[in-house]
Amino acid sequence: MIEFVEASGRGRQFSGQFRVRLGDADESGVIRLDGVARVLQDVATDDWEETGLESTDTWVVRRTSIRVADGGRWPRYKEVLTVTTWCGGAGAAWAERRTNISSGGELLVEAVALWVPVDPTGHPVRIKPAFYDVYGEALQGRKVSGRVPAPAVADGALLVAWPLRRADLDIVGHVNNAAVWQAVTEIVTSRVSWVSVIHHGAVESGHDVKIAHVPGSLWMLVDGEVRVSAQYTE
Repeated sequence: MIEFVEASGRGRQFSGQFRVRLGDADESGVIRLDGVARVLQDVATDDWEETGLESTDTWVVRRTSIRVADGGRWPRYKEVLTVTTWCGGAGAAWAERRTNISSGGELLVEAVALWVPVDPTGHPVRIKPAFYDVYGEALQGRKVSGRVPAPAVADGALLVAWPLRRADLDIVGHVNNAAVWQAVTEIVTSRVSWVSVIHHGAVESGHDVKIAHVPGSLWMLVDGEVRVSAQYTE
């Protein structure tokens, strides 16, 4: 079960301000899920950059869960958001990042993501001691599991093609996490209260991608193998 832990009140927290831009909102003026994913990526990058930590490793997201906070809502076009992030826990070769999205002092959206460091060859590596020098106090020794459930496509799932674009690729040559969330947005047309996306494998340029979906779940397939799975509740 995904746990949205509160900040320990100790150690590092990072906050940034982000405005919901035209390219982030849907036709009703509400931020899309891929717009939220971009905000989460950007605040994580800004936090890491401010620490001054240097590494040849690249952090890639393995799992992200997003939910509307109690009494919250999805942000709207032009709204200025305060986005606060901190480390909620870690394991041998992964770390959990918690993020809150607020506006005008009101907590709107909560997110928790599992990030994995990979070396220049793309292989996962153990977290370096310098990471704990910066984030150790905030996580307060909390251990998190790096396991993700094995994906299984539901019987009777509808199948649609998902053509890849050059704009979907990021600096490590994979389809970027935010671009994956665009695929989720295409299928999940209703307003959701909770959604979770798991990356089981890379989606790369040249892949023949299909999306299988049933109400509440979807899967991105490459040659019949699940590379991404998602679940959501309305």
